[in-house]
Amino acid sequence: MLTIHVAALLLPGGGRAPVPGGAVAVRDAVIAAFGPYGELAAAHPAARVRRWPGVLTPGLVQRNAVRLLEESYFPDPREADTLGTAPLTGEALDALGPDDTWRTGSVRRGLHRMLRHGTTAATAAPTAPPALITAMRRSGLLVIAAPADPGSAPRLDPLAGATAVAGAMAAPLAVGGRADLAAFDAPDEDALLAAGGVSCVATVAAGRLVYRGT
Repeated sequence: MLTIHVAALLLPGGGRAPVPGGAVAVRDAVIAAFGPYGELAAAHPAARVRRWPGVLTPGLVQRNAVRLLEESYFPDPREADTLGTAPLTGEALDALGPDDTWRTGSVRRGLHRMLRHGTTAATAAPTAPPALITAMRRSGLLVIAAPADPGSAPRLDPLAGATAVAGAMAAPLAVGGRADLAAFDAPDEDALLAAGGVSCVATVAAGRLVYRGT
């Protein structure tokens, strides 16, 4: 089935201008077309339509996924009273001790948190632990072979510090390319950069809706 994802503003990337009332047509796992919603709807009258508020973009890339998953503990919601909800690092992480059981759960929750920020791709060096690579792929993320960003502590939000949304995109939209999209509850690019990935309301990875906000 062909699905058309539409929002008030589409940022296609690749140096192309934003498209007010833009849409992306997805067939299975690939992009079939993108452009003004009226044109796509006329060309595909039987398509299912998913409407999202605000801005629709290609999926974002997390360049420090391995470090985030290895150097952070993502608490279970049932632990919120004692551990809070923010990822634990440093001494707080060390205090939990070397337990493979909680690490496995943390990785799963960390990957879900990435999807909730519009992430559809992650970079990983060839030396990254195979178990993490497998977990990332199973979550729906596209794994790109590349070294992690050096420097300061990694941040969960791919838009953190970005001056343009294009800089955080895994790849611009392309017909025939993998259907990775993110929708954000923000009126325009400036507002999206200010709000960050936490404003994500939907993430589509390889044509599959892997996150939908309530």
